[in-house]
Amino acid sequence: MPDRPDRPTGSGPRRRSVTTPAQRTRRAEPTRFAAYQLLRAVADGAYANLEMPQVIRARRLDPRDAAFATELAFGTIRWQGLYDAVIAVAADRPVERIDPEILDVLRLGVHQLLGMRVPAHAAADQTVGLARTVVGQGASGLVNAVLRRTGERSLEEWTEAVTPAGGGVPALAVRHSHPEWVVTALRAALLGHGRATADTVDAELSALLAADNVPPQVHLVARPGLVGVDELAADADAEPSPASAIGVRLRSGDPGRIAAVRDGRAAVQDEGSQHLALALAAAEVGPNVPARWLDLCAGPGGKAGVLAALALEAGADLTAVEVTPHRADLVRSTLARLTARAEAAGHVVEVRTADGREVGDDEPGRYGRVLVDAPCTGLGALRRRPEARWRRRPADLATLGPLQRSLLASALDAVAPGGVVAYATCSPHVAETRFVVSDVLKKRDDVELVDARPVLRDAAGEPLPDLGDGPTVQLWPHVHGTDAMFLALLRKRPS
Repeated sequence: MPDRPDRPTGSGPRRRSVTTPAQRTRRAEPTRFAAYQLLRAVADGAYANLEMPQVIRARRLDPRDAAFATELAFGTIRWQGLYDAVIAVAADRPVERIDPEILDVLRLGVHQLLGMRVPAHAAADQTVGLARTVVGQGASGLVNAVLRRTGERSLEEWTEAVTPAGGGVPALAVRHSHPEWVVTALRAALLGHGRATADTVDAELSALLAADNVPPQVHLVARPGLVGVDELAADADAEPSPASAIGVRLRSGDPGRIAAVRDGRAAVQDEGSQHLALALAAAEVGPNVPARWLDLCAGPGGKAGVLAALALEAGADLTAVEVTPHRADLVRSTLARLTARAEAAGHVVEVRTADGREVGDDEPGRYGRVLVDAPCTGLGALRRRPEARWRRRPADLATLGPLQRSLLASALDAVAPGGVVAYATCSPHVAETRFVVSDVLKKRDDVELVDARPVLRDAAGEPLPDLGDGPTVQLWPHVHGTDAMFLALLRKRPS
């Protein structure tokens, strides 16, 4: 259930508003309209974390209004499953029978009533005004009626009312607002990665699902050689991360306003992703491996930016490969400053538009370190990408699995004897992590799986805690405060 500072106080029933639809405002307030725009963009396929800054700029929202609109939109998306169950009861019809535009308006209104400190009369008034603006006068009666019924119960009362009896996955799915298949997959992941046992899995699963619904703190990465952690922290009203040697934790504000972020010396990046790049750079390799590094699936360029900086510090070159042209352009933009720095130092940082599955055949044994940040369901990043839980389907695994295996096989062909491949996903799903690694290893006798735990260190150089039994590593939001990143390190045996 929502547990945030903007949560309504008290748990008793709300009073009905005596205001009729005709008395309510007739125009949409800018912050709510911005939130509605984001929901409609997400419905059309946009990514919330990428789209929201554009909406804020387009609506010219000041920082306070931008924060309200962001919480309203992201909170609504996170809790969509629970809210849809509430709306179905309050509207006395399945949500599938409600027009999508009206349904998004209702979701925003319900979140204000149940998940934010918005007075009931203001939530109803402004939501009816939004309905009139974006849908028309005819929707205002339904919206007003649904919100009046919603306001008669507290969040706790509604949750108890709509949660299926009998407990188990169906109950957790509604209570924590995740699709049932995702709850089942995360339960299997906790067991499969050894984080939980049969006796502890229910508690671990509840904690993980709850962590997915807590808005994460913004993490910044100070790209080595371009900006120092202390300098970035001072300029950004932030604090150095205790968990990452190149990380900074933003206290508040828009990261786009920070000079180092705008000019490419720093970037927004979860500490879990920072650890992946640092681990690959720190992994032990043979004495004669090439001083060339490879990012095999580089778009949109966040990890490539860190790898390029680390490669230059190590006196190595970096090649970043991305199959999609527009994403390759994003990588080029991200690496622009590092590309110029490499040229000045006599090194190469380059971006290629190519299929990573072909690199192993085209350039066998050319690279000393290779990162495969494989395309995946993204189930480990639901805190930051809340729409992914509603967008992904179990059938996606059938497409992603062969791609992940092909990319890892290509990386192992591209790495030189003695070199290291880091296979990573932002998903803990066992079908995308341990099963991929084990399936590829079964077909090769020239590769060994090495323990990834020793190279995962905090800012003080101490081993990260709670990394399990190895040799692979699975990070968890409710344990490590990061996205649920998976890492396996594989070394090509010397010939």
